[in-house]
Formats: sequence, C-alpha cells, structure tokens
Amino acid sequence: MKTLRLLTALALGSGLALGAYWFSNEGRWSVHAEVTPAAATADRTPLYYRDPSGAPLWSAGPKRDDRGRDYLPVYDDDKAAQAEPMPAQAASSRKILYYRNPMGLPDTSPVPKKDPMGMNYIPVYEGDDADDGTVKLSPGKIQRSGVKSEPVARRSVQVLVKAPGTIQLDERRVSVIAMRAESFVQKIADVTTGSRVKAGQPLMEIYSSAVASAAADYLATITSKTVGGVEIYGRGSRQRLINLDVPERVIAEMEKTHVAPVTIHWSAPRDGIVLERNAIEGMRANPGDVLFRIADTSLVWALVDVAERDLGNIAVGQSVAVRARSFPGRSFTGKIAVIYPQVNRETRTVRVRIELANPEALLLPDMYVDADVDTADGAPVLAIQDSAVLDTGTRQAVLVDKGDGRFEPREVKLGRRGGGFIEVRDGLAEGEAVVTSANFLIDAESNLKAALKGFAEAAPQAADGGHATGEHK
Repeated sequence: MKTLRLLTALALGSGLALGAYWFSNEGRWSVHAEVTPAAATADRTPLYYRDPSGAPLWSAGPKRDDRGRDYLPVYDDDKAAQAEPMPAQAASSRKILYYRNPMGLPDTSPVPKKDPMGMNYIPVYEGDDADDGTVKLSPGKIQRSGVKSEPVARRSVQVLVKAPGTIQLDERRVSVIAMRAESFVQKIADVTTGSRVKAGQPLMEIYSSAVASAAADYLATITSKTVGGVEIYGRGSRQRLINLDVPERVIAEMEKTHVAPVTIHWSAPRDGIVLERNAIEGMRANPGDVLFRIADTSLVWALVDVAERDLGNIAVGQSVAVRARSFPGRSFTGKIAVIYPQVNRETRTVRVRIELANPEALLLPDMYVDADVDTADGAPVLAIQDSAVLDTGTRQAVLVDKGDGRFEPREVKLGRRGGGFIEVRDGLAEGEAVVTSANFLIDAESNLKAALKGFAEAAPQAADGGHATGEHK
C-alpha cells in the first residue's frame, strides 16, 4: 500500500498519467503502474478556459463552475474545441461558403468555430454576397434604416460665393469746394454736415481780391468797343476767372448785367450729402483749403473680400445680392464692376467692387455688408443631392439603387456645389436612382462584406500553400 502511494505521488509530481490495478499472484498482491506523458499541457499555454458544460462562458485563467468542475483549457491548435456542435444547418439547402466573426471583425474560418468569448461564428451562404459588387438588403432592413432614393436629373445648380465687406462712396461722385486764391468767408448758408443739398444750391459768400480783379478785367474787356480787343483779351480774361474756379453761373451773370460783383456766391456742384464743412463765417481761406465736401450717395460701392479659392468662379458682370447687417431680411442687388488685380498677402483674399443703387440712402459709408455672388450660368446640368455623396477626401462615391433591395457603390466625379445639389460630371446617367438617406449605413455594410470576402478568398489560398509546403518537405 505504501508502494502504491509512492508511485502515485511520483506520477503526479512528474506530470505523468497513472493507470494502476491489483491482481493476485501466488497469494501475493502486486501493483502494476502505467504512466504516459502529458505533453499536451506541459509546454503550451491555453488561449482561454471554457465552461465544462459547453455553455458560451469563458475565463482568461483557471476557474471552476458553480458545481466545482474545472474550466477546460483551449489551445491555439485544439481542433476539438473548434469543432464543437454548432447550430444545425440542415434546415438550409444552400451551400455554406465560410463562417464570419460574430462581432463583425474581419476574421473568417472555413470550418465552424467559436471566438474567444465562446460565440459561434456565423455561416455565410452562397448567394449572400453578389459577385457584381452590389449590396443586398431585406425590405425590413431598408424600412428600419430609412433608406431613400431619388433619380438623377438635370437642374440649375445655384453656386453662391459668400464674401464680407463694407460700403464705400463712389469715388467719381465726390466733390470738394476749395479756394484757389486767398479768400475770406463773408457768409454761410444754413448748411451743416449731413445736410442734403441740390446742385446749384448756395453754400457761402466769398470775397477774394484776386477774383474781384479778374472780374473787373473781364468786364472791362467785354465792354470795350474794340472788337479785336474783345476777341483776343476777352477770351484770356474769362479763362482767368475759370482758373480761379468762379462758378459758371456767376460769369454768365456778369456778361448779362455788365456788373462786376464784389463778393461771389459759391453753390453746390452736385446733388448729395454734405460730408464735411470746414467753412466758418469771417475765416480766411488759403489756397487749397477744403471748405465743403459733398458726395452723391445715390450710387455706392460694396467692397468685399473674396477668398482666393473662389476667385475662379467670379467674373465682371455677375449679379450679386448684398445684405446689410443693419437691415435684416432685406437685400440690395448689384453687379460686379471691378475685380482688383491683387491678392492680400495676409488674408489670401481678393478685393471685389460691386456697384449698388442707393436711392433711399440706406447704405452708408463703412457699413458692414455680406455679399452672395451667384456664379451659376443658368444652364441645367446633371445633379444630385449633396447628401447622396460619400466623400472620404480622396474618393467620392454614391450608392445606386438597382431595385429589389440591391445597391451598387459607384465612384463619381463631381463639379460645382450649391443650393443643396452637386453637379455630376462622370459616373451617373440621367434617370438612375441614388440613395440620399442612410447611405452611410449601406456603405459600412458594403465595406464589411468586401473585407470578409477578401479574407474568405485568402484563407483557402493560404491553406493550399501550407499543404504544398508540407508535401515538399
């Protein structure tokens, strides 16, 4: 009995399996021990441990179930663990191509298998994946996903280039009143900064010795009885008054009355708004001093900054809708007059001038505005909704609805975008239906199936290559 215990201890301590039995030999009891090496467990590390009852339970380390039974180790080449009973496939007469990972990972197996969590791999039958690259969905899945399709049609794509800017005065509609000789302001009309004036409206009364001398000289010339003198000297005297910027109305009055005025009445040269008044009664005005500045605001400029990337889409003459932030909901229509030939180095923008009619004088200088440049040429083009495009940055594709729940991924070449639509230059024909809603779900399933199919095709090739290698050895 002591000998049996010793053999048992030695066998267990050395990792050997013991088989023992008793028999009688001439009245004496003997022990025969049979030991076999347990090579399967001595030099391998289990991948995981599975439930001994076959339930889909597993553990990363040794463990016992609630009945005290040890979890069974599973090794990387344990075929018995991989070949456990799977769900019955007898109910289907279709051919099983391969088994895919139940969690959607790109892992397939040519035989039934379980993943590390004990979940059965899902069979993929012949016909589930179409060879033409399409994805097939059941009607129920289409309805649950909210898939919607729309036919490709020709329409005008409204491409808007947005740009911020400010209102500025038309440089051609600004006038200044300045003396060209030393003068004195005798009197000023009731005109202040911001007043609206009409062309010819009196602004001030000026006395200038240079103007008075030129007026007297001209008057003496035109009243002379020497005809030749009038023709020669009169022309020069009149030009002198013009050079002193005496209003034409004053010169005509002198020629009519033959009276040289002591003071000159200066009037507004154009309709507009007084932007600046520097004249003060009694002041002396030196040559070049600006006494009044008047601007016509019936036509103003919107100077906007267009991004460099949009420069190729705009041209002189295009229609522009300008919205002033002071008047929400209202827009002013104008046209591009000038595209300035210079790019701002810091902002990478180009200055564009838009001429706007301003009859109500609502648009004021330096007012902030936002411009929408309509770059569409009006010609209808093949277009789809922008939601139909799957854009990865390097590839643009759409899903074509082939009917009967089949969807074909197709690469396309796109053009202009605007108004919720995108121009299609290549890849689609008029009338074809494209998916406009939930297309990313179909695209994800298409990519998954393509990956699984690639692994399934690679698996038999790898198996054949390994077999050939074994024979060669």
